[in-house]
Amino acid sequence: MNDAPSDIYLDWIREALKQPGKTQVGLANHLGIAHPQITQLLKGKRKLKVNEIPKIAAYLEVEPPGGEVKPSEAKWVPARKVGTVAAGLFREVDEFDQSEPEEIIVPRDENFPNARQLTFEVEGDSMNELRPRPILPGDTVVCTAYEDIAHRVVLRDGMVVVVERSRDNGMMREWSVKQIEIYEDRTEFHPRSSNPKHKPIVVNRQFDADDGVKVEVIGVVRMVLNTMPGF
Repeated sequence: MNDAPSDIYLDWIREALKQPGKTQVGLANHLGIAHPQITQLLKGKRKLKVNEIPKIAAYLEVEPPGGEVKPSEAKWVPARKVGTVAAGLFREVDEFDQSEPEEIIVPRDENFPNARQLTFEVEGDSMNELRPRPILPGDTVVCTAYEDIAHRVVLRDGMVVVVERSRDNGMMREWSVKQIEIYEDRTEFHPRSSNPKHKPIVVNRQFDADDGVKVEVIGVVRMVLNTMPGF
């Protein structure tokens, strides 16, 4: 991705971060990068990428230098490779990871053209009986970031999502693909699997479980990709 001229944009970011509720940590989370990368950016040690400007403007809720952010008209957009979804597998969170996120190019979500696109590699068989199309080991799921569309999209029955469960004050987390079932007093996130070891995640009323595990929808699955082996 091309780099943007820095000084005017860095001044814009610094000034906008003075607003109540706007933080470097929040901006890093919105961009899907580690907090130290924001520090490096504001010190001029990391280049600002052109494609990051609309995302930064969306978080800061302030127009960037040069005017408002226009909806994307591109048919293909970059999607960040977030990691692996694997039901039942908690991994340690590396909060100091400063590596640049990898991206692939995917079709734009026509319903939400300015929302971030995220991709996850599928591990395990927790969704191998999803209908009408199973999600299999080795697949890539392409998601629209739920944080970006939550004000417009209500979670509903049948929706396939990526769920994050975190524990130990956020130091351990699990990402998994589930299908939603909504009831009057609870929301259930179900595997669709031939393997009986996979169990649903049940959340009563709020998205905070009583056992200290936090449950959050981070992506709505919009597409499943698969590359045939042999090359």
